[in-house]
Formats: sequence, structure tokens, C-alpha cells
Amino acid sequence: MTPLHAIASGARTARIMVVGAGVVGVATAWALARRGHRVTIVDQRSGPGEGTSFANGAQLSYAYTDALASSALLKRMPGLLVGADPAFRLSLHADLSEIRWLLRFLRQCSSAAFEANTLAGLELGLESRAALHALLDRHPLEFAHAIPGKLHLHETAAGFAAACALADVKRRHGAEQLALSPAEAVAIEPAIGERRARLTGAIYSPQDAVGDPHRFCIALTDLLVRVYGMEPWFDVAVAGVTLSGGEMQVTFANGRILVADHVVFCTGMAPPIAPLRTALAGRVMPMKGYSFTADPGAAAPRVSITDVARKIVFCRLGDKVRVAGLAQLGRRDQTVDPADVAALIAAARAALPGAAAYDSAFNFWAGHRPMTANSLPVIQAIAPGLSVNLGHGMLGWTYAMGSAERAADLVGEMVSA
Repeated sequence: MTPLHAIASGARTARIMVVGAGVVGVATAWALARRGHRVTIVDQRSGPGEGTSFANGAQLSYAYTDALASSALLKRMPGLLVGADPAFRLSLHADLSEIRWLLRFLRQCSSAAFEANTLAGLELGLESRAALHALLDRHPLEFAHAIPGKLHLHETAAGFAAACALADVKRRHGAEQLALSPAEAVAIEPAIGERRARLTGAIYSPQDAVGDPHRFCIALTDLLVRVYGMEPWFDVAVAGVTLSGGEMQVTFANGRILVADHVVFCTGMAPPIAPLRTALAGRVMPMKGYSFTADPGAAAPRVSITDVARKIVFCRLGDKVRVAGLAQLGRRDQTVDPADVAALIAAARAALPGAAAYDSAFNFWAGHRPMTANSLPVIQAIAPGLSVNLGHGMLGWTYAMGSAERAADLVGEMVSA
């Protein structure tokens, strides 16, 4: 049963179906259930958090919300097109939706757009942090959550200078970020001591956190079922949605039909069903990334680390270390390529040799990070009774709780209209 105190005065209780049980989907289900709605969550996989949320980088980067599109990236685009950067590859096709996405992306590469998108992401990130803390104050969940802070390591003077300037802007908008010398960075995290000679500086975000997204999905789903009466449906794929008689009819691949007052898709990428296919064409592009998990090495960091040059993150999750990296824009498959795994391990070993027991690494994973051109999620109404909360890119875990609150507010307005 939904606790009565969770129902806002005058609010309409509606039957809401959330499609997608990753971090964004379960967070959205939580935000809706807390507002008194009756929630059903469905996912084509066998349990919560088994897709993109299963083994991502695990960093909650509330202060590091830098948009992908920038003037700096635009200058590097010719090299990326010919594969000059092994950590960031473009795999584009002669597809109209990809061309539309690329044109949108290029329009976001100005300095003004980069700053605006980054600050909009920062606002959402700070909302997310507050929402997660509110959840944990009310319902302590176990998912290896910790607040160790994060260090972004810079080796070039130009890159560090740009990062310092952006940190100044972010501080004026509520972020806590500090520019550190190599010596100051090593004092905070001695495990990076062997990198000191190569570092120009580091940006430190002391309030950034970590957490296992898969365990979060499982724990929050269990809470929603036990306390809020949520109905979970797994191993079911949505084949279509239609509005009929003031209700949304959701048709599954097995032929079954369920009805709801409202359906919200939290699927990362937009599924190829009408009307989503038309409304979101060219809005979201897959960014394939990899991760692996390992036991801590002899010099495993406690602080979360991002190696800017190699685009690799190191994250301590309890008694394990999660390492994630590679960005393959436009790659639609989610297969784990052994060559890519080997490249990630080699790059991680070169960055921090003692961070992990690389020779016995396990849980090799690949998944999509669905990117929008401006690096901000799409939270909007698509049609009467239908909305989306997707396209969170590389910051899906970071943005999940904040975007869920925004999506739940949107759904509330729609069902009350």
C-alpha cells in the first residue's frame, strides 16, 4: 500500500507504467510512487538494472557535468573521423537520423552553447544529489554508496587552464570544485604519486560520490514493491502504445495488453515504436562504452579518479575497483569485444599501474550511453498519456534522481490536466 503521507493534497492518483528498469526507470518509479501514483515497471530483461546500468563507471559526478559538444572537440573532429584517438571513436553511418543528430551536435559546439549546456547539467546534477540524499535519509539502501570526492587528472597546461576557468564558472553556480597543484592532488590521493611528474594539475570535486548502479536498482525496486505496492514485470518487451478511450494501451511482444493512465519511457535509447520513433528521430545517439571490475591493486585509490587524457575512470566500490572507459559514438551493438577490453586494460594499467589487479579482472561489460546533442536528457511529453525520460548519456547515473523528479512533475501535470 502507498503510504498516505506520500500523496500530495489535491493530487490525482493515476496508474502509471514506467518502461525501463535501469537507474533512470527505477528512480522515476520512486518519484511517482512517492507522489501517490500506482506504478507498474516493465523491462525486457530478467531483472532491474541489467542493461546500461549494470556495470557503468559508477561515479556520481554531480560537479563534473561538462557537455560533450565543445569548440575544443570540434577542432579534434577531423582526427576523430580517421580514428586518431583510440579512446574516442566515431562510427557514423549514412543514416538520416544520425545525420540529423550530427547536425544538432555541431550546432552545440560553440563556447556559449558548451557553457550553457554544462551549467544546465550542473543544475540537474545538484538536484540529483539532493534527491538521492532525501531518499537515503528516508530509506537507507545498500549499494556501496560513498562520498570520496573525485580528482580529474590533467597532463597538459592548456587542458588544465580550461578546466580551471570552467571550475570558476561552476563555483558561481553552486558547485564545489578546487584547482590543485600536482603536490596537492597527491596529498589527497597518494595512489597517484607515480603520476606526479606527468601532471600539470587536477580538479578536485570533494562532494562527488560513487555507488553501484546495479545494486541500487535492485534495492530500490525491492523497496518499491514492499512498501509502495509497485508491480514489476520483467522479461516483457513493449511492442506498441496507443491511446484508446482516454487510456494508454500497452501491447507487449507476447501479445498481452495492459492499460494505464500514463506511460513514461525510461529506456535510454528510444524504442522504435510509434509515436516515439517519429518524435525522437535524430535526438539520441548510442555511445558504446566498456568497463571491468577487479580486486584492488597495491596502490588502489580511495578517491574516485578520472584520467582526462585517456578518458578512463577508476572507482572504488566497497572491496572492488570499477574501471570504465572508451567512447564509441554510433556503435549500436553491445557485444563485448575482446580487443576493446584488452585496450581498456592496457590503458588503465598505463594510467595507474597499481590501481587494480588487472591480470585477474572480471565482469567485462559493454553498454550504451545514449547521447543527446546537448548532453542533456530528453524529459518531455510526446503525446497525451505518453512521456519520456531518456538520453542521459555518460551521466545517466548522476542525473537519474534529479531527472526522475522532473519527469514525475511532468507526469503529474499531464494526468491532472
